[in-house]
This record gives sequence, C-alpha cells and structure tokens, in this order.
Amino acid sequence: MAAVRAARRLWSRLRGRLGRRHLDCFYSPSYRVDLGGVPFDPQRGERILGFLLAGGLIGPAEVLAPPPASLRDLLLVHTADYLDSLHSAEGFVGIVGYPVPDELRERALDAQRHQVGGTVAAALAARDSGRPAVNLGGGLHHAGPAAGAGFCLFNDIAVAVARLRESGFDGRVLVVDLDLHDGNGTRACFAHDPTVFSFSIHNRDWDLEPAVASRSLTLDGEVDDRRLLAALASELPPVVAAFRPELVFYLAGADVAADDALGDWSLTAAGMLERDRLVLERFGGRRPRLPLVVTLAGGYGSDSWRYPARLLAWMATGRLVEPPSTEEATLLGYRRRILPLGPGRLDRLEADAEGPPGADWGLTEEDVYGDLGASARPARFLGFYSRHALELLLETSGLLDLLRALGFAHPTLELDLGNPSGDTLRLSSGPRSGELLMELRVRRDRTTVPGHELLRLEWLLLQNPRRRFSGDRSPLPGQTYPGLGLLNDVMALLVLVCERLELAGILFVPSHFHLGSKGRRFLRFLDPEDAGWLRAVERAVAGLPLPEATRAVAGGRLRDAVTGAPVHWRPMTMILPTSEELARQVDGEAYRAAVAAAAERHRFELAR
Repeated sequence: MAAVRAARRLWSRLRGRLGRRHLDCFYSPSYRVDLGGVPFDPQRGERILGFLLAGGLIGPAEVLAPPPASLRDLLLVHTADYLDSLHSAEGFVGIVGYPVPDELRERALDAQRHQVGGTVAAALAARDSGRPAVNLGGGLHHAGPAAGAGFCLFNDIAVAVARLRESGFDGRVLVVDLDLHDGNGTRACFAHDPTVFSFSIHNRDWDLEPAVASRSLTLDGEVDDRRLLAALASELPPVVAAFRPELVFYLAGADVAADDALGDWSLTAAGMLERDRLVLERFGGRRPRLPLVVTLAGGYGSDSWRYPARLLAWMATGRLVEPPSTEEATLLGYRRRILPLGPGRLDRLEADAEGPPGADWGLTEEDVYGDLGASARPARFLGFYSRHALELLLETSGLLDLLRALGFAHPTLELDLGNPSGDTLRLSSGPRSGELLMELRVRRDRTTVPGHELLRLEWLLLQNPRRRFSGDRSPLPGQTYPGLGLLNDVMALLVLVCERLELAGILFVPSHFHLGSKGRRFLRFLDPEDAGWLRAVERAVAGLPLPEATRAVAGGRLRDAVTGAPVHWRPMTMILPTSEELARQVDGEAYRAAVAAAAERHRFELAR
C-alpha cells in the first residue's frame, strides 16, 4: 500500500506538471534595497518566487542567481564620468531626490548592479535556449548614457543589448515598455541605433528627444482596461509587423494597477493579465517563436507582486493561478526558510548556510531551542527561547537582512525578561547609534479564552528613525517616525512562534481605532458583536484619512445616530488563530451572520 500511495503522489505531481513550460527565473537576494522615498516592496521578487515554487509552477532548477554586472559591462552603455558621479552624495541626489547615507548608497549600487546582471543573464539564456526568461527585477528604464533618473541608476536593457552584441548577436531588438512611466532612458540609449526599437505607452512624457526607431504613446486622463487594451491592440501589431524583431524585451510594469500606491491609472488584475497576453501572443504566446525576456519594472505597494506573479503563472502553465494574499505569502516564505530548523538539529538552510548537509555548527538542541521546562529561568524569552535561539531565528528567517536592506547594517538584539506585563524584544540599529527600530512585548495568556493558551501581543512598535513624514501623510497616534513596512513579516514570525510553542493563536486588544481597523488584515474579533461594531464605525468615518478617522473616534466626534450619545473606543479582543479549534470560533456562516447583524444594528455618524 505504501508503494501505491507513493506512486499516486508521483503521478499527481507529474500530472500537475503536464503542459508546464520551462521558465528560467533570475533572482538574487542582493536585489533587495529600500531607499525610502517610494513605497517599493524590496521582497517583491521573493514573494513571486515563493508562490511559483510552492505551487509547483516552476522547479528549483529554474531559479538562477545572476552575478552583478561588472563595471566593464556598465561602461558599454554609460559614460565613465556618470559612473564616477554615482559614488558622490551629490550625484545620487539628482537621481532619487534626497540625500542618501553612504552605506545605503553602496547597497543601492550593489542591488541595481545585480538587477542589471539579472537582465543580462536572462537575455543570454533566452538567446541560447529559445525559451522565455524572466528577471525578477530590472526594467530600470529612466537611466540614460550620462544620467540616471527616477531611482534608476543603470539601464539594464541597454547593458543587456550591448552584451548580446559583444557575443555576436546582431539581430533586431524590440523593447516593449508598458510601465506607467515613460521609457525615456532606454530611448536615449538607442536614439541613434536603428536595430533597437523602443515602444512605450505611458501616462506622460519625460522628454521629447527623438530616436531613429521608437514609438511613444501618451495616455493622459482616466486610463482603464478598455482604453489601454485598445491602444495596445492598435499600436503594437504594426510595429511588430514592420520591424520584425528577432529578440524582445518586455517591461511588464505593475504600476498601472488601480491599487498601485503611486500610479494614476485604474487597470484591474484581469485587464493587466490580458495586457500581458496581448504582448506575448504577438510573438507566439507562452511558447514564443523568438527569444523573449521579461523584466518587472515598476510596481508600488505591498501587493504589487501579485500582478507579475499571475503573468508568470500563466507563462508556466497556460492557466490563471490566483496568488495568495501578501500576508499568506509572507507566512509561507518564513515557514519555508525556518522549518528546516527542526528540533534537535540545524539543517542546512537551502543555499544560505555553509557546511555539509546536516551540519549543526556544534550547537545542541538546548542551545538553539531552549526547553519547555525552562519557565523558571528568566533568561529565556517566553520561557523557551534563549537569546542565541532568537538571534538565529531572526537571522535565518531573513528579517535582519530586511533591516539591512533599509540601511541598518548592524541590527542589534536586546531582551528585557521577567516583567509581569510580558517579555520585551528590542532591535536597534546598532550598539553605537542605538536607534530603536522594533520593540515587541508579548506574554503567554491562559485566561482570556478558556481552554486555550495564546500569545498575547501587548505592544508592537516598528519605526524607521531615519525617515520623516511627508506632507501628504501625517503620523498616527503614538507615531514619532514612519513605519518599517515589516508588519507582515513580524506577524508571520509570531505565527511560527505559536506553532513552535503549540499555542492556539495570537491575542491582541487594540487601544485605538486605527489599530483595530488595520489589525483586521490579520486578526478576527473573538466576539462577532465587536466585529460588527467596528464595521459600523468604519462606515461612519469612511472617506477620512486613517489618522483623521482615529482622531475623530478618540476625540468624541462619533455619535449614535439614534440617541445622539457619544461613542468611544472600547477594548475588544482580537485573535489570529493557529489551531483549527479556535479558528472555527471566528469563522463560518453563523459567525459572519452575527457580524452582519451587529453592523446593521449599530448606526453611527460624525458630529460636524
């Protein structure tokens, strides 16, 4: 019977791969960098890879780590004077718009050199194999030969073409740029080259410099699925027919999406996938008849990764495969990285660790995990994790690397244990500067939900002390600095802690409206009456920015629409269940019906 079950599992895997198209995906963790200024998700490539690998849409052998572009490569396109200027603070300001510390500037240069290397490697692979290749980065289309702009330091497409030319490829190259923004840098790089045609549809022109082989179309005003698809269907086919390309680069920008944090177009997910299919079908669809390279280009906000993920899933399978939510993807990614740390051993963590498989670096189980009987030892976080174990968890999960990508090169861990209100974990920027980045206070809770032990989240602070609030964004109550953008990551780690300690879930009692409203991304109210009450409050403050809505609720501006009595924020228990039994209490038809009924029963309005 065991052999039969194994054969069935094998057949299931093979059947899922039938018709699957080999798809080379180039990515390096070195792509990650966050310069601030724009809400770019430094984990975009990792989320896409996690989705593709977890679903069996690509295999591990299709994930390739490119080397960084050499300075020799960059000099094929960019002037020496320009490249030299990038090592000065003044030269950088002209590209990103504000001063960048030396260390973060070096990380940005390294990250974009790796992304350029990814596009070069993808182009060479596509040329050699005839299969499509993807760079999970790149599309740095604002950089010209002697100047960068719009956060683009180097032009990866131009460098890739130059490398192709050096290797003997002399065919015609078409660049299809459907990022929201004008591909002005690419056009400048090939302004006098009739063998490279740059095609761009964008929201506004960045410059009007002519090129011998280009077509630029500006769509201003309201742009939805219908308008963009009509323009694409009208403009691209005659270009392809006349130019007859022999290799294609496609910049599949996601910043045209309706929910993009910076964009001003309103394409839907279905419209964007149709856009991508229209482009690829000009060259043979999923099985292009000529070498084709896809780069990600723009896309802003934590959910921007889901648009290219749909495209790549379709390229690999020919089917629409809906990606999970960003929260679920974050948890899957952390679980994939951390689960190899099984009890009693320290497995080799994919490609991140050194040494032979199974090497444990001389650590015992107690060194790494602590022990469940250690509740009387105040040196253990939650009575279980030693300091070393916590630091190892943060390092192997990649959370500390995310802080480094934000420019904090030496994140430092500090613990404060034994306080009745909970154990506190702090991460600072380093032993010298001491900038507080994260403060987490948690404790075990055995009383709030009878029969269940939970991880009670008493306090969580995530802040970037090197940033300031911009004019269009004001601080929330209790905020001194903008956030780190790592809430998903911290919540994912807390879920894994619950699973490791066999706790039933995370418990949180929000002290302000914004905490309860934002917390609904992760947590459910234990009492459906509370969930309906919050829904009624959200209905009353709809249209207000979150900081203003919070101040309105805290300041007594909310009134009962029937009695006129003031409505104040009240403590309400929220949970993120990790046990099936507790999950059933906050889900199901009866729970949802009770929430809807409570929301209708409460009628609130804002006092003017």
